[in-house]
Amino acid sequence: MFKKILKYTGLALLILFVSGAALATHEWYAKKPFFFRAFLDRTLIKIAFDSPETLTSLGFLESVGIKGHNADLDDDRPEKADELFDELEVIHETLLSYEDADLDENQQLSKEIALYLLDFSARAETYRYHNYPVNQLFGVQNGYPSFMEAQHRVETVEDAENYLSRLEKVKLKFEQNLLGLRIREHNGIIPPRFVIDRVLTEMTEFVETPIRDNILYTSLKTKLADAQDIPIKKQAELLGLAEDNIREYVYPAYGLFIDYFAALADKSGNDDGLWRLPNGDEAYQLALNFFTTTDYTADEIHNMGLAEVARIQGEILTILESEGFDIANGFSAAIETLAADPQFYYEDSDAGRAQILIDYQTILDEINAGLDDAFRIRPKAGMEVVRIPEFKEKTAPGAYYQQPAIDGSRPGRFFANLYDIKATPKYGMRTLAYHEAIPGHHFQVAVAMELEGMPFIRKMAPFTAYSEGWALYSERVAWELGFQDDPFDNIGRLQAELFRGVRLVVDTGIHAKRWTREQAIDYMKLNTGMAQSDVISEIERYIVMPGQATSYKVGMMKILALRDKAQSALGDKFNLRDFHDVVLKNGPVPLDILERLVDKYIAQTAQPS
Repeated sequence: MFKKILKYTGLALLILFVSGAALATHEWYAKKPFFFRAFLDRTLIKIAFDSPETLTSLGFLESVGIKGHNADLDDDRPEKADELFDELEVIHETLLSYEDADLDENQQLSKEIALYLLDFSARAETYRYHNYPVNQLFGVQNGYPSFMEAQHRVETVEDAENYLSRLEKVKLKFEQNLLGLRIREHNGIIPPRFVIDRVLTEMTEFVETPIRDNILYTSLKTKLADAQDIPIKKQAELLGLAEDNIREYVYPAYGLFIDYFAALADKSGNDDGLWRLPNGDEAYQLALNFFTTTDYTADEIHNMGLAEVARIQGEILTILESEGFDIANGFSAAIETLAADPQFYYEDSDAGRAQILIDYQTILDEINAGLDDAFRIRPKAGMEVVRIPEFKEKTAPGAYYQQPAIDGSRPGRFFANLYDIKATPKYGMRTLAYHEAIPGHHFQVAVAMELEGMPFIRKMAPFTAYSEGWALYSERVAWELGFQDDPFDNIGRLQAELFRGVRLVVDTGIHAKRWTREQAIDYMKLNTGMAQSDVISEIERYIVMPGQATSYKVGMMKILALRDKAQSALGDKFNLRDFHDVVLKNGPVPLDILERLVDKYIAQTAQPS
């Protein structure tokens, strides 16, 4: 978890260097650049240039003819992470040397946010191995083929040759990751047995797939066919080389992991919480601190969740009763009756799944056209709905968002999981689309990326309570604006909020209160009415991502509280578009800083005209 945070924080920000704001020679090489923003952006640019995969994902260097990085993969040796931590200490020292008195208000805020992340990184170093970097949701074993399929563009022969190079270099990448896994094993940090079973199944199925049916081969074949000016004969030659590389390098790389996890299985147990690891309680509290950007304890979050579950279930029962449902047997029975009604599901077929994607896009087009009263700022980047790749959808979450490419070559994407048709009831589709896309993640992420004159640490900092809190808040805003006026759509909204309330209970239950995986599954199933497949995927997600699931509800509740505060203080002077400007136009921030920004907006707006 912490390595991922550091990588995301430190690698997202190269664009300034190549987008027309090139730094002067002095500013690039000086220990302390004269311009404060030059220091912030230069620091992260330098880190970014050490990650070829990040450069490919950002997709910006290609527009100026630079493609060499696309032949390489990241250096994943544990020593590389050691070097990063050492580098962060130097960055921290230099950052402190910029006096607040010499910075304007906006620069001071940038400094505060950078220090927040650096201070957390220093605290996190002790727990850098308290995670399972190969698990059923993410890791090099599924991240690599997903990256090659979604991020590596093939428009020329050079691009295809770079693709082939990355197929060859993947075995080294797996060997480097295996070193980190062995360090964790030595430290007593071994995944729960179900995690090992899941990844072994996933990887075994991957290597048993005939090479010409493997996503690494079929993706290249499709990209070559779509490319301009690559002769058919050359395409066939490149595909033959790809087949050889998959056989000689890719499948043996997966074989290393299969052998390792097969041997590790006997050392694994069925205790799932972070509490069972060395210093696990401290590591979990640190995760809660980071993901919620608060000092809430596990007990406080657990009790908050219990209260929210009771409140939201009461609202759902009221609606169900008004629609003629029998609620005498309680929430679980009533919601299961609703979930069992076939009118709310699509046909379990390819045609039914295709229609789901079409209907998601219609929902998004509709709300995008009707937000003028609530939003002044809009992202320029487009938005599209796509299916989660079938090879990983069985264990993937119900949906997720992928940010657009900086250069506009790839729109924002809302990935929908279509594995289990029962996991996509029609009354839940609007809420999910609003959360993942418009006005949720797409508005927040794409708007932040497009902010002008803002250091990139202010655009893409990984404050989950802010970003996920905004997405959950967006579901509520869509309902308030009338986009879920059907009672069943409103139940879908409330179920989604209930789901996040339940997360507070089960995440803390697993990692602090020593709940088993089965206890957590039973609690979530009983209190949400979600499809069993989704419940299992979610609980298993919380086990491998401690604390992350608590950020949604904590963030939403804070944003709503701040909006209520502004409305109460300003009365007729309150404007929803102004409030949303404050939240979105400052980039991701910790919740206490967000409150300070809203307080400033209140004070300025309250002044006499």
